[in-house]
Amino acid sequence: MTESVLSYLQSHGFNETEARIAMTAGMILLSLVIVVAAEMLSKRILLRVVYSLASKTKTRYDDLLVEHKVFNWLAQMIPPLLLYNLSVPVLRFYPESIGIVQSVALLYLTVIIVFVFLSLLDALLEYYNQREFSEKLPLKSFVQVIKTVVISVGAVIIISKLIGQSPVVFFSGLGAFTAVIILVFKDSILGFVAGIQLTTNNLVRVGDWVEMPKYGVDGDVIDISLVTVSVQNWDKTISTIPAYALISEGFKNWRGMSESGGRRIKRSLSIDMNSVRFCDEKMLEKFGRVQLLTDYLHAKNLEISKYNEQHGIDRASPVNRRRLTNLGTFRAYLVAYLRNHPKINPDMTFLIRHLQPQDKGIPVEIYVFSNDQVWANYESIQADIMDHILAILPFFDLKVFQAPSGSDVALAGKAVQEALAESIVKEEGLEKKTGEQ
Repeated sequence: MTESVLSYLQSHGFNETEARIAMTAGMILLSLVIVVAAEMLSKRILLRVVYSLASKTKTRYDDLLVEHKVFNWLAQMIPPLLLYNLSVPVLRFYPESIGIVQSVALLYLTVIIVFVFLSLLDALLEYYNQREFSEKLPLKSFVQVIKTVVISVGAVIIISKLIGQSPVVFFSGLGAFTAVIILVFKDSILGFVAGIQLTTNNLVRVGDWVEMPKYGVDGDVIDISLVTVSVQNWDKTISTIPAYALISEGFKNWRGMSESGGRRIKRSLSIDMNSVRFCDEKMLEKFGRVQLLTDYLHAKNLEISKYNEQHGIDRASPVNRRRLTNLGTFRAYLVAYLRNHPKINPDMTFLIRHLQPQDKGIPVEIYVFSNDQVWANYESIQADIMDHILAILPFFDLKVFQAPSGSDVALAGKAVQEALAESIVKEEGLEKKTGEQ
């Protein structure tokens, strides 16, 4: 057919060279029309058909392929493939140009293949992140490593084509640049290793509450990448820390608290030791009207009475016999109150204890766990408990130790002044009486 076209052109006044040029130009135009038509066909018809089919299926993955334009990039592969294959018949009279056109087509095709892989990886990652188990095993850092490898391989192929060398030769020469590569990609390498350790050991997940005072980090993990970990602090600021810092320097992860079913309440209040004393009959009668203390007082009174009788205690002196104290009864009340509190987890550590007495009183510590881990609810539960305890203390004739404040000093000063004034009045009266005598 080619010879027939050449003969036809030569019969109409073209010489052999002119006929070849005219024929090549025509074939170039025809091939461009084919390439443009194929691209339009793929974009306007094939892609619409693919999008329509994807929207009708129940699976979510094909929708993600559409969103990340994987099919668009696949459609972009048609023009370079056509150019590569059409270059041989179109440029048959200029064989030295075939290699150039095919090289350009291969470079274009390599770039498109790289973008296809990148888009496909993004779609796979998003599909994986929508699964429930993705929080336990985040793969973003691994996907970023694969992306780096894909881009690097694509860049090597492109560079090797431009300099006219085999990619194998180019890869073999990378050994000389190992030190430079390690220096340039130090953070990426450290981050990759740290990412593997964090993931395989399940040290941190997206959504975990972590704390690193050195970096001012205290909040929820929102992203784990190849090099960095992003944390949204409670003040809504976002801190970004190196991934390898979590391994090398350590951090506090509050996930265990979230999964345990309780959040610790550890508070203490200092009781004025001068207000601690034995319970008299009047106090016992008052405490007996408290429903939470009825069983405790009944059992404790029986125990004490039995002990005193068995040991023949002389009741003439209160020091000889066992007696209830207002502080001990108060601790028993706290135990009963918190045991019956609907927001306290009874299956976890439960302690009401004394700490070492100090110059600021004797601390009574509450060490329990709430069954609500939500921060705002937890703080509300803790505050309500402390409010109740502070309000109930006077009922047990106990006082909280509190450092003197401005009003305390003022009242003390007023009392001193009144005492001095009263003393002066008494002295003047005594002197007057003595003078009259």
